[in-house]
Amino acid sequence: MRSVIKRPTEAETDLSGFHLFKKLDENEFNRLNYEKTCSLYKKGTIIYREGSRLTGFFCVTRGIVKVLKTGIDGKEQIIRFAKKGEIIAYRSLLSQELACTTAKVIDEAVLCHVPYQTLLFLIKNNWQFSHHMLQIVCRELREANDYITDIAQKTVRERLAEVLLLLKENFEVDNQNTLQISLTREELANMVGTATESVIRLLSEFKQDGLIELQGRKIKFLDIPSLRRVANI
Repeated sequence: MRSVIKRPTEAETDLSGFHLFKKLDENEFNRLNYEKTCSLYKKGTIIYREGSRLTGFFCVTRGIVKVLKTGIDGKEQIIRFAKKGEIIAYRSLLSQELACTTAKVIDEAVLCHVPYQTLLFLIKNNWQFSHHMLQIVCRELREANDYITDIAQKTVRERLAEVLLLLKENFEVDNQNTLQISLTREELANMVGTATESVIRLLSEFKQDGLIELQGRKIKFLDIPSLRRVANI
């Protein structure tokens, strides 16, 4: 399942920058460091698959991971992208269910695997850690509720504009305001919940309207206020 290409650097295995672990005491953090396992993964590697049994959760310390579900027709539905400082696979682990999503590397990444027993130890022994875990789960639930509302009430054009703005908010842009995450038109369609052809057509319309500029897979933002109006935010 894993495709490890080399050992990550010491800096890439450091979890001290994760907000989740800020309230651990020295002994708790030392145990976390001792029991974690960090690996570097190539682009395209599947970290875990939907329906598999998880043995721990993952901390992303470098790169980008796509978290998705597969529909009955085999089509991907992207749930979210996880980047440096974020964790994945925790919800199924907490509920002791089989993995409800698949995680795939889209930009060479380093992930640290934290065993289930380590998670239980931290939850039982540090209420601040438990509280922060609860906040993360609640935020994910809110985002899921927002997505359901958007699917029901917004047009595809509005949803695509909102997805582009969310990508800008969550990922870096360069000094030319170009989004640094590179996504295929199919991946954008899977985020919006529509056909690839619709996304291609709408991106062309956004370009013609002077909202964005397209450079291959790269998207440059030209008129963010107008894009917000299109997104009905």
